[in-house]
Amino acid sequence: MLAGDNTARLCGRCHREQRDQLRTPPTQLRNEFFETDEFWLAFESRHIGKIFKAFRNHPRHLQLFGKALNQELLGRWLGLNQTQVSKIENAKRPEQNIETLQKYARILHLPQHLLWFDLPGRSRLQDLRTQGGESTPGSPNEELIAATGMDTLELLHRVRTSAIDTATVDALTITVDQLCCDYQHADARTLITAGRGWLAKVTDLLGNRLSLAQHREILTNAGMLALLVGCLEYDLGDAVAAESTRRMALALGQEAGDPGLVGWAHEMLAWFQLTTGHHRAVLPVADAGIRAAPTRSVAVQLLGQQAKAHARMGRPEKVHEALERGRALLDQLPYPDRPDHHFVVDPDKWDFYAMDIYRIVGEDRLAGRNADEVIRRSVNSDGVVVSPMRRAEAQLTLAVIAARQGDLDEATSLGLEALREGRRSRPSLLMVAGELEREIRSHGSGAGTEFTALLADLQRAPLT
Repeated sequence: MLAGDNTARLCGRCHREQRDQLRTPPTQLRNEFFETDEFWLAFESRHIGKIFKAFRNHPRHLQLFGKALNQELLGRWLGLNQTQVSKIENAKRPEQNIETLQKYARILHLPQHLLWFDLPGRSRLQDLRTQGGESTPGSPNEELIAATGMDTLELLHRVRTSAIDTATVDALTITVDQLCCDYQHADARTLITAGRGWLAKVTDLLGNRLSLAQHREILTNAGMLALLVGCLEYDLGDAVAAESTRRMALALGQEAGDPGLVGWAHEMLAWFQLTTGHHRAVLPVADAGIRAAPTRSVAVQLLGQQAKAHARMGRPEKVHEALERGRALLDQLPYPDRPDHHFVVDPDKWDFYAMDIYRIVGEDRLAGRNADEVIRRSVNSDGVVVSPMRRAEAQLTLAVIAARQGDLDEATSLGLEALREGRRSRPSLLMVAGELEREIRSHGSGAGTEFTALLADLQRAPLT
């Protein structure tokens, strides 16, 4: 029991017990431990020394001991002395030796999905960021600095201290846009952690004194983040959380008076209905979204969802009507500044939608043409796959065509390649892969066993 004038958080015996626990590294750490701003920036920098600092200065240690873990203690865990830890933390060039990095990551229980290297016996989902500190698709710093003069660290500081001005709101918008652009290629678990972190920060700002324009902009940014997080939750198989987040996005869009946000919230529900086989339910949801945002690009995508639903219900006339309306509206819209933004529709995305529809209605020549084009566009000039999810569905489309033509070896090979793609939208992938499975099985129960076995494994895999 503490004396009345003792300001320590723990009594001497309890404090010694806590210190004794730190004589060796923790046996395990939950992923939530690493969901701090400091860890996020440290992992993004790919500098193990910055991760050491974030670990030592973790709020949990400050709460328990009133100060950070010292370098000597961390060094003892890692087989280093205090001087070596200091050099690693302050090094201009971060540690590059993979075996050394793996050792540190294993001792500190650093989560695989946040790392830029593979742990022994484990593998990351595909990460397109380049090595060596170059500009990466996942980092908004270059654009932030160019547009506002501040980097992510300064933006976080301003958000924490509620120092909201025009530059801060602009920086938030740039950051949110970049996260939405990362959707098509980034590791879903890493991106959802970042998205949820920013969503919490941005919604907290709504309680501050803001101008009307600032309030509307922050509502819009919060709504866009909710859309992004909801899509990622659905990709990872958490449909309940995705629907809850979608409703949050809808409410934010309505409060902001932003028809685009409202339209995309309806589009998400149409997507949910389509991938769960509720094709008829897609139609009224899409109509509601089109009414909310009739001249926005989301209306094009909603017409695409209607066309997909009509195709699966065997309504060719309705399919062509929806396709014609979507193409006509798309032709009226200006080409987007950021066509890689997930909540933007451009001609490439429309061709991807049309590919799916042509496959369903049996227009194999058109479906194959579009699939080849989708695959070609999915790779950048450096040979890096920048649209892995579209690429996988295009491969499945070509596999379906091959199966229809009796080439089961080609169908199986393409199907396996698609299912082995790291970045995936689980519901969409399973929907299209199921269509390929039915085509393969039409050739006999023993056909394509390797593909059907892998698909069954994916269907049984626990939701993450």
